[in-house]
Amino acid sequence: MKPFNLLLVLFMLIRGTAFPQSHALVIQTDFGLKDGAVSAMKGVAFGVSPELKIFDLTHEIPAYNIWEAAYRLQQTAAYWPKGTVFVSVVDPGVGSERKSVVLKTKSGHYFVSPDNGTLTLIAESLGIEALREIDEKRNRLPGSSASYTFHGRDVYVYTGARLAAGVIPFDSVGKELPADVVRIPYQQAISKNGTVYGNIPILDVQYGNAWTNIDEKTLEALQLKFGDKLRVKILKDKKVVFNSVLPFVATFASVPQGSPLAYQNSLMNLSFAINYGNFAEQHKVASGPEWTVEVTKE
Repeated sequence: MKPFNLLLVLFMLIRGTAFPQSHALVIQTDFGLKDGAVSAMKGVAFGVSPELKIFDLTHEIPAYNIWEAAYRLQQTAAYWPKGTVFVSVVDPGVGSERKSVVLKTKSGHYFVSPDNGTLTLIAESLGIEALREIDEKRNRLPGSSASYTFHGRDVYVYTGARLAAGVIPFDSVGKELPADVVRIPYQQAISKNGTVYGNIPILDVQYGNAWTNIDEKTLEALQLKFGDKLRVKILKDKKVVFNSVLPFVATFASVPQGSPLAYQNSLMNLSFAINYGNFAEQHKVASGPEWTVEVTKE
C-alpha cells in the first residue's frame, strides 16, 4: 500500500473512533416561524455538534394540536433512515406532571417528546422497543434550570441533539419506563358485515381533501374496482355531518370539475375530494380523533 493511502486509512480509522457517527435530527413544533423559537432550538442543536444535519418536519402544527403532531410523525418517520432522531414539541402541558421521554421504535428510530399522546400512532405503526424518561439533571441545556416554559429548547432538542450526534447513548437518556405511552383513543380501520369503519386523522390542507386511515388491506373487504359507488357517512362525535354516494376512481380527473370523488391517496388510504374544489370546506368536514367514517359499497 502506498504511504499516502495508508495515512488516509489511518486517518479515517482515527476519525471514526474520535467522532461517533451522527444521525439526522428532525424537528417538529407548533411554534410557527414568526419568531425566534425554532431558530433557538436549532442553535442549541448546533451547539451540541456543528456536524449535525438538522431538518424540519413542520412547524405549522395548529397550536396545541397533539393529534396532528402524532399524525405528522407517522406520515413521515418510516421514510427516514434507521437511527434518525425526531424531536416533536407540541406541549400544552409544559411544566405539568407529564413525562418527557425518548421512545426507541422497533425500526430503530428515536422520538423525543412529551408523553402526552404525541406518540400514539408511532407506537402502533413502528412498535416500541424501549422507552426512557429524560433525566434533566444530565440532559438539560446548561444554564437553563430557571426556565420552566421552553422545554423544547432546554430539554427536548438538547437531548435529541446529544443522541443524534452520538454524544450520549440511548441508555444515558434516563431511567427505563414500561414500554407504553399515553394514547389518544380513535376509530381504527376495520371492516365488519360489509361496512368499513375508520377515522379522518388529517386533511390534505392545501386542497381540502379528507384523508382517512382506511388502508388498502382494510378496503379489500369491499372488493372494489374503479367506477364502483360508495355510500360514505362522515360523523363528528357520532353525529352525521356528511352522507352521500361517491364514485370510487383512480384520480381527480376521472370526474368532471366540481364533482366529488373517493380515491386512494399517496399513502394508499381511502380519501374524499372534489375535483378542482375543497371537500372539507364545502361539507364542513374537519379531522381529529372525534371524526369517524363509515363506508359501504352501493
